[in-house]
Amino acid sequence: MANRELRHGYTTGACAAAAVKGAAQMLRDQELVHQVELNLPTGETALFPLHGQQLQAGGASCFVVKDAGDDPDVTNGAEVHARVDIEFLAPRRIIIQGGEGIGRVTKPGLAVPVGEWAINPVPRRMIHLALREVFAMRCIPATLTVSLSIPDGAERAKKTLNERLGIVGGLSILGTTGIVRPISAQAWTDTIDTAIDVALACGSGTVVLSTGRSSELAVQHHFTAEGEQLPEEAYVMMGDHVGHAVRSCLRKGVRQLVLAGQFAKLLKIACGHEQTHVSSSDLDLRTLADWVTQEPGIGQLRSLVTSANTARQVLEESGYDPRLVALVCHRALKAVRHFAPGLAVKVFMAGYRDEVLYFA
Repeated sequence: MANRELRHGYTTGACAAAAVKGAAQMLRDQELVHQVELNLPTGETALFPLHGQQLQAGGASCFVVKDAGDDPDVTNGAEVHARVDIEFLAPRRIIIQGGEGIGRVTKPGLAVPVGEWAINPVPRRMIHLALREVFAMRCIPATLTVSLSIPDGAERAKKTLNERLGIVGGLSILGTTGIVRPISAQAWTDTIDTAIDVALACGSGTVVLSTGRSSELAVQHHFTAEGEQLPEEAYVMMGDHVGHAVRSCLRKGVRQLVLAGQFAKLLKIACGHEQTHVSSSDLDLRTLADWVTQEPGIGQLRSLVTSANTARQVLEESGYDPRLVALVCHRALKAVRHFAPGLAVKVFMAGYRDEVLYFA
């Protein structure tokens, strides 16, 4: 059976702008509106159904249910609410503010200043354009106040990295194109870039890139035990996106990078994979078998490597051989230096019980 074509979806920024446009049209015409067409930054247009329409003389509100398409997204299904209020005989201006479930920025390095609502620049521009389109023929002295909210935004935000990035109290209103492409890594890599910006803005010359939470906790415990307390912002969860993350560190001027992972993930990096989610376990183990054959003192591990089902099995059945650990870490370091020449890098390997197996 042929693969089904995956559906794209829309960003929180596009949903917010559509809800604002719907509320503005109701306020202008004093009648309910059931859908709006929105111009996206890509030049495309999209139709958004409206829900919960309410209309008063000086204000109107509605919400859009976010559809992320076939992209796994913590905000999928969220209700993005907008209210537009008009104050006549006031300066002609537009005020955009957050409310319930919208985060506030508490750390530097993000797209909006500290203290502001976490409503990014492109969604703000989309909202301005939508309001100007609706009220284009009504050049009256008035202030338009836009209030955005996501009722369960604070709860959804717990499943994101917002708090670490310095966005507290809820979700961000994000998006540069208005469209969420299915199964794309852009949301994750954008978060990595932002996290590195925050680390640098908070004064950390060292950035710790971790492949997962276990390795991150292990390296945090190690630094604490050694009396070297890095700020929380220094720790960046890169997941599988090692190539993107290390190049971003180089591009942004990170002085010292620590790459933290467990044996299996570091082996994938050592084998040159820029994406460590790739299904290549058999190939990786064959490569490791060739390496141990060439390495003095551990050639006898070849039979173990060739018969093993997983990289973790190799590590455990080798008795956590320090020469095997060092081999993989040296190869991982070489691969990272190939991804980002000139970047100062150390490699940290965490064991499967949070112990330190290697750091240099």
